[in-house]
Amino acid sequence: MGDKNTLVGIVMGSTSDRAQMRPAEEALARFGIDYEVRVVSAHRSPKLAHDYAASAASRGVAVIIAAAGKAAHLAGVMASLTTIPIIGVPMKTSDLGGMDSLLSTVQMPSGVPVATVGIGAAENAAILAAEILSLSDSALADKLAAYKMEMASKIEGVSFQE
Repeated sequence: MGDKNTLVGIVMGSTSDRAQMRPAEEALARFGIDYEVRVVSAHRSPKLAHDYAASAASRGVAVIIAAAGKAAHLAGVMASLTTIPIIGVPMKTSDLGGMDSLLSTVQMPSGVPVATVGIGAAENAAILAAEILSLSDSALADKLAAYKMEMASKIEGVSFQE
């Protein structure tokens, strides 16, 4: 399922979530963070979800980004089965625009935390994962600082004349 260099696991409830999760992959690659991507459904493949979460830490995964729509239980299931940080990405849905996914992801019971980003905010999930990993990786911390400086430079001095 991965190797000892894989630091971030990206799991999603359906293959249809892949397009919305590509920005997470791109952001992790930009920071040089090794990752793996798996389709793991809390409802359709609960044994696979259990096995993935239970083995993640021993395989070197330090953070899991879990994306799901509708009932969106994947992040919570991951969080219930491991002690590594879980970042939930609620997927935009056609039914309720992703509000169902957001509430299912963010409303976790005490003792089972899931850090939750905005609806479809895969890139933010990857940046948060990078920030978590940077606590023990000064080179990554430097990359994140440079990234934030680059973002700031794009808007500094921008003004509009009315």
